[in-house]
Amino acid sequence: MDMRTLDEIRARGFEVLVKSLGPADAIRFVRSYSRGSGDYTRERRVSLERDLDTVVAGVLGCRKKEGRS
Repeated sequence: MDMRTLDEIRARGFEVLVKSLGPADAIRFVRSYSRGSGDYTRERRVSLERDLDTVVAGVLGCRKKEGRS
């Protein structure tokens, strides 16, 4: 079995998406994913170090800014 390159896999995957979903929906599907940015490991560690009261206060603060209760 030959190993395909990542470019070959991506091209074949997109072909399958287009065949299954049609061109417009295949593009919408692909655009719904992003690589993101930042340092996931560091951000996760920082977020897990927060206590529940701090998290709840942050959520309530965001809701208040948005005009939701």
